[in-house]
Amino acid sequence: MFIVFFSIGAAVLSATVLCDDLLDYFHNRNLLKQAEANLKKLETLDADYDALLGQLEGNPKELARLAPATLGIEPNDPNTAYPRASADKLAAARCALSEEPNRPSDDGEAVPRGLCLCCQWPRRHILFFSGAALVLISFIFFGPARKPTHSIDITTKTEPPKSPQSG
Repeated sequence: MFIVFFSIGAAVLSATVLCDDLLDYFHNRNLLKQAEANLKKLETLDADYDALLGQLEGNPKELARLAPATLGIEPNDPNTAYPRASADKLAAARCALSEEPNRPSDDGEAVPRGLCLCCQWPRRHILFFSGAALVLISFIFFGPARKPTHSIDITTKTEPPKSPQSG
């Protein structure tokens, strides 16, 4: 019983003391995963731009095709039909494209609900004092039994031997 009470009490005490550190740990872990995902996106963009630059260096005619779209200049090719987009259509497309990356990812890496509940101050104090109470109960009631240090024999009335210095 000592082990059960002491283990539970010690676990509760340590959880309440380390609650803020555990919250920081889960928050930093989520930030690290987001940073790694952003790094992968940047690496793929870098690879795409390197491939595009390689194509532009190899074929200068593509630069003439991309310049009007990039710089917003009217194209001069009379044999090509260019679609006209209204500002409403462009705004709707921009919103649709910008909403995808901003969605929260559901990786299941959120802070555990029990930890969030334990970190609220009234509950945290209650848990701390209940853990301390369990540790105290385990030592008081389930600790080792004490052996008496001096035994007194009440049945015989003998005086203890006198020491040679006393008299």
